[in-house]
Amino acid sequence: MSADGQGRNHWFDDEAGPVVRPYAMTRGRTTSAAQHRLDLIAVVVTEPHADDPEADTTLSPEHVEIVGLCRDTPQSVAELAAGLDLPIGVVRVLIGDLVDAELVHVNRPVPPAELPDENILRDVINGLRAL
Repeated sequence: MSADGQGRNHWFDDEAGPVVRPYAMTRGRTTSAAQHRLDLIAVVVTEPHADDPEADTTLSPEHVEIVGLCRDTPQSVAELAAGLDLPIGVVRVLIGDLVDAELVHVNRPVPPAELPDENILRDVINGLRAL
């Protein structure tokens, strides 16, 4: 009898097959060197030279899938997590690995403090109209 008391293996899901814990995908890591740059709305873009990530034996299937998803259309970190059905922390670590391997790069959102003030833009438009 297994640990769940029902005679079933708790590492197996009848519908999904074998269950892999998220920490196994990241080899137990919870952060990566690029972690500080990975906001939920940061956009992940595949590098042009990342033609065949499947050939890299150091990459997991999840790494390869991220490169593939971002190849046609750049995707936000949140979109990737939803598309892969993985926790955001796991996706951040996987993206960090891909950034380190130079297979993707991340475009960070512009912080609101660095955006131009809307009132200044209106004043400029009004000034141009007055000319």
